[in-house]
Amino acid sequence: MRTIPNFLAVLFAVAAMPWGAGAQSFDWADVTAKARGQEVFWNAWGGDERINAYIAWVGQRVQAEYGVTLRHVKLSDTAEAVRKVLAEKTAGRHEGGSVDLIWINGENFKAMKDQDLLFGPFAEQLPNFALVDVENKPTVRLDFTVPTDGLEAPWGMAKLNFIHDSAMLADPPRSMAAILAHAKAHPGRVAYPAPPDFIGSTFLKQVVYETATDPSVLQQPAGANFDAVTAPMWAFLDELTPHLWRGGKVWPKNGPALIRLLDDGEVDIAISFYPAEASSAIAAGLLPETARSFVLAAGTIGNTHFVAIPYNAKAPEGAMVVANFLMSPEAQARKENPEVWGDNTVLAVDRIDAAGRKLFADLPRGAATLPPEALGRTLPEPHPSWMTRIEEAWLARYGS
Repeated sequence: MRTIPNFLAVLFAVAAMPWGAGAQSFDWADVTAKARGQEVFWNAWGGDERINAYIAWVGQRVQAEYGVTLRHVKLSDTAEAVRKVLAEKTAGRHEGGSVDLIWINGENFKAMKDQDLLFGPFAEQLPNFALVDVENKPTVRLDFTVPTDGLEAPWGMAKLNFIHDSAMLADPPRSMAAILAHAKAHPGRVAYPAPPDFIGSTFLKQVVYETATDPSVLQQPAGANFDAVTAPMWAFLDELTPHLWRGGKVWPKNGPALIRLLDDGEVDIAISFYPAEASSAIAAGLLPETARSFVLAAGTIGNTHFVAIPYNAKAPEGAMVVANFLMSPEAQARKENPEVWGDNTVLAVDRIDAAGRKLFADLPRGAATLPPEALGRTLPEPHPSWMTRIEEAWLARYGS
């Protein structure tokens, strides 16, 4: 299947783009020619076997079509890759770096952008970016309130949702206050992963949204108002923690670990960032057929996740080829399939050719996947500075 529109494949010009020590213009044929034979080390979270399998499939496709070898460097925390690139810059390793591509967003993107650790701008010059839905999905250009400026390429849409076993919990709680009430009434049946795991951190963001007197301040950098804004959140968490799974003394490692607890009947609610994850887990035999998804009445956090190229990547052409393929209809439709992953597309499906639209139309949706109109209001991500300070304060209060 062709992965870029014909009219864009003919000529792809990029003007005045940073390249090594200087800048030059080149076309997409140049990029793909230089990429052939390159080895791309993609630093990406490795905590979910379904996602790992998807990345392995991407590797097979870019090898077959472009001659690029993709190596998945599995991370437990994206900050590991950020620290690696920063250490290389500090040591004067300004080319031939060990990281070629990073799965990134939020505070890690801001940290790399602020410290000039990113290659580009490149993202909006990729052929498949023409298919991205920038009109209706503004977070493809805005990462936790920070403009991407073409320094990262979108490849998935995320929205916080919750999963329950409808055979065990018919009417799940639909607000943070209701989750607290459920935990008090059923001690040990609620859990969330420990930050800085992104599911655990997002749970905290959801709490601060629902407890803050004026949530709009979260769109601005955290300042002297931090203690006052977050005080209701800490009061909520202090009340919740003793009633959590294992008394709040032990924390699930990540989202998949929490799903296993739900499957084992140890907790009543799991947390996900992928609206089709419950259906995906059912298909993989990780949850019972009675598992269902739900969202909170006041809305839930939503964002876009991206890939970025470090400024000193040794294979920037190969990394761009991978980033472009990730935005192709073929790759996006496969990723949205709940039997594969269940991650929502960044594309404007009506902008794709007939063959591409059919890929999306033919996707199985699964009984546990909420239709788009049932996903409710999307709350914008807070400015990254809030999460950096919240994670530090959380670890000081509750970390072991």
